[in-house]
Amino acid sequence: MKIWHISDTHMAHQKLQVPKVDTVIHSGDATNSRDSHRNTSEFTIFLEWFSNLQIKNKIFVAGNHDVVTQRFRYWPEKISELGITYLENNSTEIDGIKMWGSPYTPSFGEGWAWNIPRNKSSLLWSNIPDDTDIVITHGPPAGILDTTFDRDQLLKKCGDASLAYAILIKKVRAHFFGHVHNSGRIVNSGVFKRYLRDKTITYSNGSVVMDGNKDYLVSNGNIIDANSL
Repeated sequence: MKIWHISDTHMAHQKLQVPKVDTVIHSGDATNSRDSHRNTSEFTIFLEWFSNLQIKNKIFVAGNHDVVTQRFRYWPEKISELGITYLENNSTEIDGIKMWGSPYTPSFGEGWAWNIPRNKSSLLWSNIPDDTDIVITHGPPAGILDTTFDRDQLLKKCGDASLAYAILIKKVRAHFFGHVHNSGRIVNSGVFKRYLRDKTITYSNGSVVMDGNKDYLVSNGNIIDANSL
């Protein structure tokens, strides 16, 4: 099974070149605005595009910009009605590959969706089933494709340490995420393999836009062969 992993399309989705794959996974931030009315319009436009992709399996995990998915709880049902598998701290299975997804990211700022305090996220990640093959989250694990600038313009790794630990101790073979875009000469989008004594973990940051310029595509997402994980 070939998977096209994309994330953080931020309304630039129509610029993407759609590959021939079996499954597409979007790990959040399809939209931009924090305003409920504007976000609803943006999300509707995105879903029309996503649902009409000529790809058999479609999976969506929300991001912090996709505020209507948390504010208006009818959206998960609407997404499912469009033939899209919506994951919100739950699992699905395709061709024997077990996937678990969550929209939560460590809290920052106000007005965003799916924020959780860093000191409480470990409770959430402990719910990942032990037999999960692929974990899909909006945010990255600490230390993996998560480099950005802080408010003092100093480089920092901003991923979730509790999430990183959960991925290591469970039988997870791949972790798909986004949230942290490329920024200037910093490259976060792409695939990274971590070789451990008893397994290999494939990490995929599927973000497609440049930080500070959400109209500029720096990536077309990542193609992952699930059979090679």
